[in-house]
Amino acid sequence: MGKYRSEAKKLLELIGGKDNIASVTHCATRMRFALVDEAKANVKEIQGLPTVKGTFTNAGQFQVIMGNDVGDFYKDFIGLSGIESASKEDVKKAAMTKQPLLQRMVAHLAEIFVPLIPALVAGGLMLGLGNFLGQEMKSLGVKVAEDGKTIYNSLKDISQIAKIIYFFTDWIGGAVFGMLPVLVCWSTVKKFKGNEALGIVLGLMLVSGVMLNAYVYGNISASRELADKGVYLRDILIDGSAKYAGLFKKGDPFSIDAGKYILNLGFSKIMLIGYQAQVLPAMFAGIAMCYIEKFFNKRTPEVLKLVWVPFVTLVVTGVLTLLFIGPVARTLGEWLTEIFKFLFKTPGLKYLGALIFGTTYAPLVITGLHHTFIAVDLQLSATGGGTFIWPLIALSNIAQSGAVLATYFLYKKDKKQESVSMSATVSACFGITEPAMFGANLKFMYPFYAALVGSAVGALISTAFDVMATGIGVGGLALAFLSIKEGIIAFWLASIAAFGLSFGLTFVFSKTKLNKKG
Repeated sequence: MGKYRSEAKKLLELIGGKDNIASVTHCATRMRFALVDEAKANVKEIQGLPTVKGTFTNAGQFQVIMGNDVGDFYKDFIGLSGIESASKEDVKKAAMTKQPLLQRMVAHLAEIFVPLIPALVAGGLMLGLGNFLGQEMKSLGVKVAEDGKTIYNSLKDISQIAKIIYFFTDWIGGAVFGMLPVLVCWSTVKKFKGNEALGIVLGLMLVSGVMLNAYVYGNISASRELADKGVYLRDILIDGSAKYAGLFKKGDPFSIDAGKYILNLGFSKIMLIGYQAQVLPAMFAGIAMCYIEKFFNKRTPEVLKLVWVPFVTLVVTGVLTLLFIGPVARTLGEWLTEIFKFLFKTPGLKYLGALIFGTTYAPLVITGLHHTFIAVDLQLSATGGGTFIWPLIALSNIAQSGAVLATYFLYKKDKKQESVSMSATVSACFGITEPAMFGANLKFMYPFYAALVGSAVGALISTAFDVMATGIGVGGLALAFLSIKEGIIAFWLASIAAFGLSFGLTFVFSKTKLNKKG
């Protein structure tokens, strides 16, 4: 008899019985159910079971937090109930059929980007560390340039060890974000059941050296000096940079051969611009490729499929991407970033944007809609050299960690809750807030309200001082600062405010009517 057999039997009863379970699986710490009728689940009594640390519903799945012993509990539950073991994909499909259209769309988006998060976090931390090592440090000594201007040394300029570390940060971080379309294409094609190897090839096509690097394109496009003189990127590509050499600032890395990045189709000339660090072109191209592959797969004799289908799929997708998909998706991405820049950079309006984001991000986590901001962060990083959204996300997570730590002290008499709150505090400090939110803050509600206040104040400080991150990093108090590119001191102030207010207000709110159990 299994260790958890008795408790598993009780959970089966409380969840509505075998007939109420469409499918079930588990992850590292949670049982994941796709229920026929969620109203039949007795949430209050389920949360009272000794092994259960909390419950929540996300993406149509009823999830029961068990902790590290979830694997053993799951085995006993499956053996007792007679339900066949399901994969995570099966549970997702069963749960998705009950979701509204918007949530289904967000779920698809999440399934593309969530598998990439480990690589994105590693790349973001590397770029952040590289930015720190490469910053000019006035306290570390000076040198005088030939033109008489004083230049302050950076850590990598005065330390060989720092220089070596800087190489690795640039190497790894550059690989992740420079080759981002490869990751996005692969994940998109995998999601839409296409040939993953072709997805990787398509991603490599988008960053191929036969096209002008997107970073160089961005530098030229953003050059006010060129724009003021009426010179545009198309002129430079057609005529070559030599004609405009006198217009470039000293040290600009522009060396463009005449006609090299123009594809003459006879009826039209196409600028060949790469998609380094771009998200939407890679995602849309990947989706298109899957449908193109399926189209030719159905209409090609079996004997020719191995040769003909991959060939024609890549050719057709490549042509469509050059002519339509790439330019349209790039433009959509630029519009998206301009909208967020307008909301968070316009004087006066940016404070309203900060308040709205600070108070709504955590509620969006409950619905799963927060995954949409991964694409926004990546797009901002690609076109603007950094993202001001990610620091706000990190501050929201930090606020949740402050609130859940307060519940550890408030519920010390409840040993189960004390354990849940402490473990959730640790995970929240590294940016994983679901245990904190669903195991304590949402359970009592008043800590959640305190965290929203802390998050909003932190967002106001961050936005006021234009804090910028290199990209996505670890969104918690422990390592968040490593990804900050601009405004590190302001970010620390915002973090202290978010954590401290959430922690303190949780105690204050526990003495008010907000604490309905008090």
